[in-house]
Amino acid sequence: MRVYVPLTLPGLAEAYKTGELGSGPFVAYAVTPGLREWYVSDDIEELEYAALGRAALASLRLLAAEPGAPRRRVVIAVDVADRAVSADGREAPAEVRVAGPVPLGKAASVHVDATDAQADVTAAAEALPAADGGDDDAQSVVDGAEDHELLWFATQEIASLVGHGD
Repeated sequence: MRVYVPLTLPGLAEAYKTGELGSGPFVAYAVTPGLREWYVSDDIEELEYAALGRAALASLRLLAAEPGAPRRRVVIAVDVADRAVSADGREAPAEVRVAGPVPLGKAASVHVDATDAQADVTAAAEALPAADGGDDDAQSVVDGAEDHELLWFATQEIASLVGHGD
């Protein structure tokens, strides 16, 4: 099963250093029955894109909790065994739990904001608490981060993304 793991750049650097994602059960996002119902589509590419979007929002939440991290959302697409993934249906659409840890070598790709997204991502991370409280203006700021497509990177490019490239 393909899952999308939300991270920050420091989290990606840690995964690169250790060679694995997670140290125990961790949250990821995938095409689940709940996502299919929420998104109302049978197109697998659209559903995977929606799961990636949910992971990008979770990455934004990680950034809000980690003020020193560079303001770029990070999502790793990784293939894991179906038996390593569970969802009880009460989570947000697409949210799953991965038994973890997962070898970084199972990653299929990495998705990261371009540097020109940093101002909008910074504003969105700062607006999250107000948006969660129902502030429509703050929600509009959070939605502004979604206007930026995450860039696709091959797993061989992780070293360069975390500053360990040649």
